[in-house]
Amino acid sequence: MEKNHQFFIAALGCPKNLVESELISGAFLAAGDSICFDPEDADVYIINTCAFLPEARGEAAAELADAVEWKKALPGRKIAVAGCLMNHPQFPEFTEYFKEVDLWCQVNDTARLRDLLFNNATPSPAGEKCTYLCNENMPRIQLTLPHVAYLKICDGCDNRCAYCAIPDLRGSLRSRPMRSVLTEAATLIGNGVKELIVIAQDITAYGHDLDSGESLAKLLTALENIPGNFVIRLLYTHPAHYTDELIDVLARSSKILPYLDMPLQHISDRILSAMNRHTDSRSIRDLIGKLRNSIPNLTLRTTFITGLPGETEEEFTELCEFVKSAGFERMGVFAFAPEPGTPAAAMPDQIPLETAEARAAKLMDIQKNIMKRAQRKKIGSSMRVLIDRIDDGTAYARGAADAPDIDNIVMLNATRTMKPGAFINVKIIKTAGSDLLAEKERK
Repeated sequence: MEKNHQFFIAALGCPKNLVESELISGAFLAAGDSICFDPEDADVYIINTCAFLPEARGEAAAELADAVEWKKALPGRKIAVAGCLMNHPQFPEFTEYFKEVDLWCQVNDTARLRDLLFNNATPSPAGEKCTYLCNENMPRIQLTLPHVAYLKICDGCDNRCAYCAIPDLRGSLRSRPMRSVLTEAATLIGNGVKELIVIAQDITAYGHDLDSGESLAKLLTALENIPGNFVIRLLYTHPAHYTDELIDVLARSSKILPYLDMPLQHISDRILSAMNRHTDSRSIRDLIGKLRNSIPNLTLRTTFITGLPGETEEEFTELCEFVKSAGFERMGVFAFAPEPGTPAAAMPDQIPLETAEARAAKLMDIQKNIMKRAQRKKIGSSMRVLIDRIDDGTAYARGAADAPDIDNIVMLNATRTMKPGAFINVKIIKTAGSDLLAEKERK
Protein backbone atom coordinates (compact mmCIF):
# COMPACT_ATOMS: atom_id res chain seq x y z
CA MET A 1 0.00 0.00 0.00
CA GLU A 2 1.35 3.41 -0.99
CA LYS A 3 2.35 5.62 1.93
CA ASN A 4 0.76 8.99 2.46
CA HIS A 5 2.88 12.09 2.11
CA GLN A 6 3.13 15.53 3.64
CA PHE A 7 3.66 18.16 0.97
CA PHE A 8 4.63 21.82 0.95
CA ILE A 9 3.87 23.91 -2.13
CA ALA A 10 5.48 27.21 -3.14
CA ALA A 11 3.03 28.87 -5.53
CA LEU A 12 5.00 31.44 -7.51
CA GLY A 13 3.74 33.85 -10.16
CA CYS A 14 0.30 35.02 -11.20
CA PRO A 15 -3.27 33.89 -10.37
CA LYS A 16 -3.19 31.60 -13.43
CA ASN A 17 -0.30 29.74 -11.79
CA LEU A 18 -2.14 29.74 -8.47
CA VAL A 19 -5.01 27.75 -10.03
CA GLU A 20 -2.49 25.13 -11.10
CA SER A 21 -1.08 25.02 -7.57
CA GLU A 22 -4.64 24.45 -6.33
CA LEU A 23 -4.98 21.53 -8.74
CA ILE A 24 -1.68 20.01 -7.64
CA SER A 25 -2.79 20.34 -4.01
CA GLY A 26 -6.18 18.83 -4.81
CA ALA A 27 -4.58 15.74 -6.36
CA PHE A 28 -2.36 15.19 -3.32
CA LEU A 29 -5.19 15.68 -0.82
CA ALA A 30 -7.52 13.39 -2.82
CA ALA A 31 -4.86 10.68 -2.49
CA GLY A 32 -4.86 11.05 1.30
CA ASP A 33 -1.80 13.25 1.63
CA SER A 34 -1.55 16.27 3.94
CA ILE A 35 -0.63 19.85 3.11
CA CYS A 36 2.01 21.57 5.25
CA PHE A 37 2.59 25.28 5.63
CA ASP A 38 6.14 24.78 6.87
CA PRO A 39 8.48 22.77 4.61
CA GLU A 40 10.18 21.29 7.68
CA ASP A 41 7.02 19.27 8.31
CA ALA A 42 6.91 17.92 4.73
CA ASP A 43 8.57 15.11 2.79
CA VAL A 44 7.65 16.59 -0.63
CA TYR A 45 8.63 20.13 -1.67
CA ILE A 46 6.68 21.36 -4.72
CA ILE A 47 7.60 24.55 -6.57
CA ASN A 48 5.18 25.88 -9.18
CA THR A 49 7.33 28.29 -11.14
CA CYS A 50 6.82 31.43 -13.19
CA ALA A 51 9.39 32.29 -15.87
CA PHE A 52 7.74 35.31 -17.48
CA LEU A 53 10.32 37.89 -16.37
CA PRO A 54 13.93 37.75 -15.10
CA GLU A 55 12.71 38.59 -11.59
CA ALA A 56 10.39 35.58 -11.69
CA ARG A 57 13.18 33.27 -12.77
CA GLY A 58 15.34 34.66 -9.98
CA GLU A 59 12.58 33.92 -7.49
CA ALA A 60 12.35 30.34 -8.81
CA ALA A 61 16.11 29.89 -8.46
CA ALA A 62 16.04 31.15 -4.88
CA GLU A 63 13.16 28.80 -4.00
CA LEU A 64 15.00 25.89 -5.62
CA ALA A 65 18.12 26.66 -3.61
CA ASP A 66 16.04 26.54 -0.41
CA ALA A 67 14.47 23.26 -1.50
CA VAL A 68 17.85 21.67 -2.21
CA GLU A 69 19.10 22.56 1.28
CA TRP A 70 15.84 21.19 2.69
CA LYS A 71 16.30 17.91 0.80
CA LYS A 72 19.86 17.43 2.00
CA ALA A 73 18.77 17.71 5.64
CA LEU A 74 16.83 14.40 5.71
CA PRO A 75 16.95 11.27 3.52
CA GLY A 76 13.85 10.36 1.53
CA ARG A 77 12.69 13.89 0.78
CA LYS A 78 11.63 14.74 -2.78
CA ILE A 79 11.51 17.91 -4.87
CA ALA A 80 9.05 18.40 -7.74
CA VAL A 81 9.02 21.46 -10.01
CA ALA A 82 6.16 22.53 -12.28
CA GLY A 83 5.14 25.62 -14.24
CA CYS A 84 6.46 27.85 -17.01
CA LEU A 85 10.14 27.31 -16.33
CA MET A 86 10.29 24.00 -18.20
CA ASN A 87 9.76 25.70 -21.57
CA HIS A 88 12.10 28.64 -21.05
CA PRO A 89 15.41 28.82 -22.97
CA GLN A 90 17.27 28.95 -19.65
CA PHE A 91 15.70 25.71 -18.40
CA PRO A 92 18.77 23.56 -19.21
CA GLU A 93 20.80 25.79 -16.89
CA PHE A 94 18.37 25.02 -14.07
CA THR A 95 18.54 21.25 -14.65
CA GLU A 96 22.32 21.41 -14.70
CA TYR A 97 22.56 23.45 -11.50
CA PHE A 98 19.74 21.80 -9.51
CA LYS A 99 20.44 18.10 -10.06
CA GLU A 100 18.68 17.23 -6.80
CA VAL A 101 15.22 17.81 -8.33
CA ASP A 102 13.30 14.52 -8.59
CA LEU A 103 10.69 15.67 -11.13
CA TRP A 104 10.47 18.47 -13.68
CA CYS A 105 6.76 18.54 -14.61
CA GLN A 106 5.65 19.96 -17.98
CA VAL A 107 2.82 22.51 -18.23
CA ASN A 108 0.22 20.08 -19.58
CA ASP A 109 0.97 17.58 -16.82
CA THR A 110 0.49 19.94 -13.88
CA ALA A 111 -2.56 18.16 -12.44
CA ARG A 112 -0.80 14.77 -12.87
CA LEU A 113 2.29 15.78 -10.91
CA ARG A 114 1.62 13.35 -8.07
CA ASP A 115 1.18 10.34 -10.37
CA LEU A 116 4.35 11.26 -12.24
CA LEU A 117 6.30 11.57 -8.99
CA PHE A 118 5.08 8.44 -7.22
CA ASN A 119 3.20 6.17 -9.64
CA ASN A 120 5.49 6.08 -12.68
CA ALA A 121 2.87 7.75 -14.87
CA THR A 122 3.88 8.47 -18.47
CA PRO A 123 4.41 12.17 -19.30
CA SER A 124 2.18 13.69 -21.96
CA PRO A 125 3.66 13.65 -25.48
CA ALA A 126 5.54 16.79 -26.47
CA GLY A 127 3.20 19.32 -28.06
CA GLU A 128 0.06 17.72 -26.62
CA LYS A 129 -2.80 20.23 -26.95
CA CYS A 130 -4.87 19.08 -24.02
CA THR A 131 -5.72 21.44 -21.22
CA TYR A 132 -5.61 20.07 -17.71
CA LEU A 133 -9.17 21.09 -16.79
CA CYS A 134 -11.15 19.24 -19.44
CA ASN A 135 -12.25 16.96 -16.60
CA GLU A 136 -14.64 19.10 -14.57
CA ASN A 137 -14.43 16.64 -11.66
CA MET A 138 -10.72 17.16 -11.13
CA PRO A 139 -10.04 17.87 -7.43
CA ARG A 140 -8.98 21.40 -6.59
CA ILE A 141 -8.27 23.00 -3.22
CA GLN A 142 -8.74 26.75 -2.93
CA LEU A 143 -5.65 28.54 -1.66
CA THR A 144 -7.40 31.92 -1.80
CA LEU A 145 -9.84 33.46 0.66
CA PRO A 146 -12.86 31.11 0.90
CA HIS A 147 -15.18 33.65 -0.76
CA VAL A 148 -12.86 34.50 -3.69
CA ALA A 149 -11.87 32.08 -6.45
CA TYR A 150 -10.15 32.23 -9.82
CA LEU A 151 -11.84 30.51 -12.75
CA LYS A 152 -9.31 29.67 -15.47
CA ILE A 153 -11.13 29.26 -18.78
CA CYS A 154 -8.25 28.61 -21.16
CA ASP A 155 -4.49 28.29 -21.30
CA GLY A 156 -1.82 29.38 -23.73
CA CYS A 157 -1.93 32.20 -26.25
CA ASP A 158 -1.88 32.69 -30.04
CA ASN A 159 -1.43 36.47 -30.05
CA ARG A 160 2.36 36.36 -30.44
CA CYS A 161 3.11 39.84 -29.14
CA ALA A 162 6.70 40.60 -30.11
CA TYR A 163 7.92 41.14 -26.54
CA CYS A 164 6.16 38.20 -24.92
CA ALA A 165 7.40 34.63 -24.36
CA ILE A 166 4.05 33.26 -23.12
CA PRO A 167 3.19 31.31 -26.32
CA ASP A 168 6.53 29.52 -26.02
CA LEU A 169 6.18 28.98 -22.27
CA ARG A 170 2.50 27.98 -22.17
CA GLY A 171 1.82 26.79 -25.71
CA SER A 172 -0.95 27.71 -28.12
CA LEU A 173 -4.49 28.62 -27.07
CA ARG A 174 -6.39 25.75 -25.45
CA SER A 175 -9.94 26.59 -24.37
CA ARG A 176 -11.80 24.49 -21.87
CA PRO A 177 -15.18 23.15 -22.96
CA MET A 178 -17.96 25.39 -21.63
CA ARG A 179 -19.50 22.47 -19.77
CA SER A 180 -16.29 22.02 -17.78
CA VAL A 181 -16.09 25.72 -16.89
CA LEU A 182 -19.73 25.93 -15.82
CA THR A 183 -19.53 22.78 -13.69
CA GLU A 184 -16.49 24.09 -11.84
CA ALA A 185 -18.05 27.54 -11.42
CA ALA A 186 -21.24 26.06 -9.96
CA THR A 187 -19.19 24.00 -7.51
CA LEU A 188 -17.19 27.04 -6.39
CA ILE A 189 -20.33 29.13 -5.90
CA GLY A 190 -22.02 26.28 -4.07
CA ASN A 191 -19.04 26.18 -1.71
CA GLY A 192 -19.52 29.84 -0.77
CA VAL A 193 -17.56 31.80 -3.38
CA LYS A 194 -18.93 35.33 -3.74
CA GLU A 195 -16.43 36.73 -6.24
CA LEU A 196 -15.59 34.61 -9.27
CA ILE A 197 -12.57 35.98 -11.15
CA VAL A 198 -12.36 34.82 -14.77
CA ILE A 199 -8.74 34.50 -15.92
CA ALA A 200 -6.53 33.25 -18.76
CA GLN A 201 -3.65 34.67 -20.75
CA ASP A 202 -6.39 36.31 -22.88
CA ILE A 203 -9.96 35.60 -21.80
CA THR A 204 -11.36 37.41 -24.86
CA ALA A 205 -9.75 34.70 -27.04
CA TYR A 206 -11.83 32.02 -25.31
CA GLY A 207 -13.33 29.65 -27.88
CA HIS A 208 -11.25 30.85 -30.83
CA ASP A 209 -9.67 27.37 -31.05
CA LEU A 210 -12.97 25.49 -30.79
CA ASP A 211 -15.37 24.52 -33.57
CA SER A 212 -18.39 24.63 -31.28
CA GLY A 213 -19.06 28.37 -31.55
CA GLU A 214 -18.27 28.93 -27.87
CA SER A 215 -17.14 32.46 -26.97
CA LEU A 216 -16.56 34.62 -23.92
CA ALA A 217 -19.91 36.35 -24.48
CA LYS A 218 -21.76 33.02 -24.48
CA LEU A 219 -19.79 31.75 -21.49
CA LEU A 220 -20.52 34.87 -19.44
CA THR A 221 -24.22 34.65 -20.26
CA ALA A 222 -24.23 31.07 -18.98
CA LEU A 223 -22.23 31.95 -15.86
CA GLU A 224 -24.76 34.66 -14.99
CA ASN A 225 -27.52 32.06 -14.98
CA ILE A 226 -25.92 30.05 -12.18
CA PRO A 227 -28.05 30.60 -9.06
CA GLY A 228 -26.45 32.44 -6.17
CA ASN A 229 -25.46 35.79 -4.72
CA PHE A 230 -22.11 36.35 -6.39
CA VAL A 231 -20.27 38.69 -8.75
CA ILE A 232 -18.00 38.04 -11.73
CA ARG A 233 -14.75 39.92 -12.33
CA LEU A 234 -12.85 39.80 -15.64
CA LEU A 235 -9.06 39.93 -15.87
CA TYR A 236 -6.71 39.89 -18.87
CA THR A 237 -8.69 40.98 -21.93
CA HIS A 238 -7.20 41.97 -25.30
CA PRO A 239 -8.44 45.13 -27.09
CA ALA A 240 -8.38 43.40 -30.50
CA HIS A 241 -10.85 40.71 -29.40
CA TYR A 242 -13.83 42.68 -28.09
CA THR A 243 -17.02 42.16 -30.07
CA ASP A 244 -20.35 44.01 -30.07
CA GLU A 245 -21.94 40.86 -28.63
CA LEU A 246 -19.46 40.84 -25.73
CA ILE A 247 -19.92 44.55 -25.00
CA ASP A 248 -23.68 44.06 -25.00
CA VAL A 249 -23.36 41.22 -22.45
CA LEU A 250 -21.14 43.40 -20.26
CA ALA A 251 -23.52 46.36 -20.51
CA ARG A 252 -26.69 44.53 -19.46
CA SER A 253 -25.19 42.19 -16.88
CA SER A 254 -26.32 42.29 -13.27
CA LYS A 255 -23.45 40.13 -11.98
CA ILE A 256 -20.41 41.13 -14.04
CA LEU A 257 -18.61 43.93 -12.25
CA PRO A 258 -18.03 47.15 -14.22
CA TYR A 259 -14.30 46.49 -14.16
CA LEU A 260 -12.20 45.57 -17.19
CA ASP A 261 -8.53 44.73 -17.21
CA MET A 262 -7.35 45.54 -20.75
CA PRO A 263 -3.57 45.82 -21.28
CA LEU A 264 -3.01 48.30 -24.13
CA GLN A 265 0.82 48.40 -24.01
CA HIS A 266 1.13 51.56 -26.16
CA ILE A 267 -0.83 54.04 -28.29
CA SER A 268 1.64 54.84 -31.10
CA ASP A 269 0.61 53.08 -34.30
CA ARG A 270 4.22 52.30 -35.20
CA ILE A 271 4.97 50.84 -31.78
CA LEU A 272 1.72 48.85 -31.72
CA SER A 273 2.63 47.39 -35.11
CA ALA A 274 6.15 46.55 -33.94
CA MET A 275 4.61 44.89 -30.88
CA ASN A 276 2.30 42.83 -33.14
CA ARG A 277 -0.71 43.89 -31.09
CA HIS A 278 -3.28 43.40 -33.89
CA THR A 279 -4.84 46.81 -33.24
CA ASP A 280 -4.12 50.51 -33.73
CA SER A 281 -4.57 53.86 -32.01
CA ARG A 282 -7.93 54.71 -33.58
CA SER A 283 -9.40 51.29 -32.74
CA ILE A 284 -8.22 51.56 -29.15
CA ARG A 285 -9.69 55.04 -28.69
CA ASP A 286 -12.97 53.97 -30.31
CA LEU A 287 -13.18 50.87 -28.09
CA ILE A 288 -12.57 52.88 -24.90
CA GLY A 289 -15.32 55.32 -25.90
CA LYS A 290 -17.73 52.50 -26.67
CA LEU A 291 -17.01 50.74 -23.37
CA ARG A 292 -17.40 53.90 -21.29
CA ASN A 293 -20.64 54.82 -23.09
CA SER A 294 -22.08 51.32 -22.65
CA ILE A 295 -21.05 50.43 -19.09
CA PRO A 296 -21.96 52.89 -16.30
CA ASN A 297 -19.29 53.55 -13.64
CA LEU A 298 -16.71 51.52 -15.54
CA THR A 299 -13.26 51.02 -14.02
CA LEU A 300 -10.61 50.48 -16.69
CA ARG A 301 -7.33 48.89 -15.66
CA THR A 302 -4.52 48.83 -18.21
CA THR A 303 -0.75 48.38 -18.54
CA PHE A 304 1.84 49.95 -20.81
CA ILE A 305 5.38 49.10 -21.85
CA THR A 306 7.98 51.84 -22.19
CA GLY A 307 11.28 51.55 -24.04
CA LEU A 308 10.42 49.04 -26.76
CA PRO A 309 13.38 49.08 -29.19
CA GLY A 310 13.17 52.16 -31.37
CA GLU A 311 10.63 54.04 -29.20
CA THR A 312 11.30 57.72 -29.85
CA GLU A 313 10.81 60.62 -27.48
CA GLU A 314 7.90 61.73 -29.68
CA GLU A 315 6.22 58.33 -29.38
CA PHE A 316 6.70 58.32 -25.63
CA THR A 317 5.24 61.83 -25.43
CA GLU A 318 2.25 60.60 -27.46
CA LEU A 319 1.77 57.86 -24.86
CA CYS A 320 1.97 60.36 -21.98
CA GLU A 321 -0.64 62.61 -23.60
CA PHE A 322 -2.91 59.63 -24.18
CA VAL A 323 -2.70 58.58 -20.51
CA LYS A 324 -3.53 62.15 -19.44
CA SER A 325 -6.64 62.23 -21.65
CA ALA A 326 -7.90 58.66 -21.17
CA GLY A 327 -8.27 58.90 -17.38
CA PHE A 328 -7.61 55.24 -16.56
CA GLU A 329 -8.78 54.43 -13.05
CA ARG A 330 -6.08 51.76 -12.62
CA MET A 331 -2.78 51.42 -14.47
CA GLY A 332 0.61 49.71 -14.36
CA VAL A 333 3.77 50.31 -16.39
CA PHE A 334 6.62 47.98 -17.29
CA ALA A 335 10.03 49.01 -18.60
CA PHE A 336 10.88 46.85 -21.61
CA ALA A 337 13.41 44.10 -20.92
CA PRO A 338 14.32 41.73 -23.79
CA GLU A 339 13.13 38.18 -23.25
CA PRO A 340 15.31 35.48 -24.88
CA GLY A 341 13.79 34.07 -28.06
CA THR A 342 11.20 36.81 -28.61
CA PRO A 343 11.22 38.98 -31.77
CA ALA A 344 11.63 42.16 -29.70
CA ALA A 345 14.87 40.86 -28.20
CA ALA A 346 16.41 40.83 -31.69
CA MET A 347 15.09 44.24 -32.79
CA PRO A 348 17.59 46.97 -33.65
CA ASP A 349 17.81 50.23 -31.70
CA GLN A 350 17.58 48.63 -28.27
CA ILE A 351 16.93 51.33 -25.66
CA PRO A 352 19.04 51.38 -22.47
CA LEU A 353 17.17 49.95 -19.51
CA GLU A 354 17.75 53.16 -17.53
CA THR A 355 15.91 55.12 -20.22
CA ALA A 356 13.02 52.65 -20.32
CA GLU A 357 12.77 52.74 -16.52
CA ALA A 358 12.88 56.55 -16.41
CA ARG A 359 10.02 56.70 -18.94
CA ALA A 360 8.04 54.15 -16.92
CA ALA A 361 8.49 56.22 -13.75
CA LYS A 362 7.39 59.39 -15.54
CA LEU A 363 4.27 57.69 -16.89
CA MET A 364 3.39 56.36 -13.44
CA ASP A 365 3.81 59.84 -11.94
CA ILE A 366 1.18 61.07 -14.41
CA GLN A 367 -1.11 58.19 -13.48
CA LYS A 368 -0.76 58.68 -9.72
CA ASN A 369 -2.29 62.14 -9.98
CA ILE A 370 -5.11 60.83 -12.18
CA MET A 371 -5.92 58.06 -9.71
CA LYS A 372 -5.82 60.39 -6.70
CA ARG A 373 -8.41 62.61 -8.39
CA ALA A 374 -10.54 59.59 -9.29
CA GLN A 375 -10.44 58.34 -5.70
CA ARG A 376 -11.35 61.78 -4.26
CA LYS A 377 -14.41 61.93 -6.52
CA LYS A 378 -15.78 58.90 -4.68
CA ILE A 379 -16.06 60.76 -1.36
CA GLY A 380 -19.72 60.96 -0.38
CA SER A 381 -20.80 58.18 -2.73
CA SER A 382 -22.43 54.88 -1.82
CA MET A 383 -20.70 51.63 -2.69
CA ARG A 384 -21.38 47.92 -2.40
CA VAL A 385 -18.29 46.16 -1.06
CA LEU A 386 -17.24 42.61 -0.28
CA ILE A 387 -15.55 42.13 3.10
CA ASP A 388 -12.29 40.20 2.75
CA ARG A 389 -11.14 40.16 6.37
CA ILE A 390 -11.68 41.70 9.79
CA ASP A 391 -8.66 42.50 11.92
CA ASP A 392 -8.48 44.37 15.23
CA GLY A 393 -11.83 46.08 14.79
CA THR A 394 -11.29 47.09 11.15
CA ALA A 395 -13.06 45.55 8.17
CA TYR A 396 -11.01 45.38 4.97
CA ALA A 397 -13.18 45.24 1.88
CA ARG A 398 -13.18 45.82 -1.87
CA GLY A 399 -15.63 47.40 -4.23
CA ALA A 400 -16.15 46.85 -7.95
CA ALA A 401 -13.07 48.94 -8.81
CA ASP A 402 -10.60 46.74 -6.95
CA ALA A 403 -9.36 43.27 -7.79
CA PRO A 404 -7.66 41.34 -4.96
CA ASP A 405 -3.92 41.82 -4.47
CA ILE A 406 -3.44 44.24 -7.40
CA ASP A 407 -5.72 47.18 -6.59
CA ASN A 408 -6.86 49.08 -3.50
CA ILE A 409 -9.03 48.47 -0.44
CA VAL A 410 -11.93 50.04 1.43
CA MET A 411 -11.55 50.22 5.23
CA LEU A 412 -14.26 50.77 7.83
CA ASN A 413 -14.99 50.11 11.49
CA ALA A 414 -16.21 46.57 11.93
CA THR A 415 -19.42 45.72 13.76
CA ARG A 416 -20.26 42.42 15.43
CA THR A 417 -22.58 41.47 12.58
CA MET A 418 -19.95 41.90 9.85
CA LYS A 419 -18.40 38.72 8.47
CA PRO A 420 -15.73 38.05 5.83
CA GLY A 421 -17.41 37.05 2.59
CA ALA A 422 -20.42 39.31 3.11
CA PHE A 423 -21.60 42.11 0.83
CA ILE A 424 -22.49 45.37 2.57
CA ASN A 425 -23.34 48.88 1.44
CA VAL A 426 -21.02 51.66 2.62
CA LYS A 427 -20.58 55.40 2.23
CA ILE A 428 -17.12 56.68 1.34
CA ILE A 429 -16.02 59.39 3.79
CA LYS A 430 -12.37 60.09 2.84
CA THR A 431 -9.26 58.80 1.09
CA ALA A 432 -6.21 57.23 2.73
CA GLY A 433 -3.48 57.34 0.11
CA SER A 434 -4.84 55.19 -2.72
CA ASP A 435 -7.31 53.44 -0.40
CA LEU A 436 -10.72 54.57 0.80
CA LEU A 437 -12.21 55.01 4.27
CA ALA A 438 -15.92 54.30 4.67
CA GLU A 439 -18.73 53.85 7.11
CA LYS A 440 -21.56 51.36 6.96
CA GLU A 441 -24.52 52.92 5.23
CA ARG A 442 -27.61 53.34 7.37
CA LYS A 443 -30.76 51.74 6.04
